[in-house]
Amino acid sequence: HVQLVESRGGSVRTGGSTTLSCIYSGIPHTLYCLYWYRQAPGKAREVVAQVEPDGTLSYNNFVRDRFTVSKDNSRSALYLRMNGLEPEDSGEYLCAAGPGYDLGTSTGCYGVDSWGRGTQVTVS
Repeated sequence: HVQLVESRGGSVRTGGSTTLSCIYSGIPHTLYCLYWYRQAPGKAREVVAQVEPDGTLSYNNFVRDRFTVSKDNSRSALYLRMNGLEPEDSGEYLCAAGPGYDLGTSTGCYGVDSWGRGTQVTVS
């Protein structure tokens, strides 16, 4: 089955940067999407970034060009580089995966079916 293990987060000063990593395994086929989600205390879990099977990247609006998601297939790793961090970015960050599809001219994602355990990021 799919396993996702996030690196340790930590505390960051306002305006600072950090990079999260996620090592994945057990992905059953290439038509899989990878995601970063986050959840702040008392708030709903929200998607931060998404990587489609063809490598297309997309971000939630609150990212505002501050975050960059990348994937290294040779290392089975997903990364999230976060710059210009604000206290509102604090929360638990989770790596996730789920099946995608290929329409020939584009790919897409059906949604998440596997979650990592999450890692805490605190910005102050």
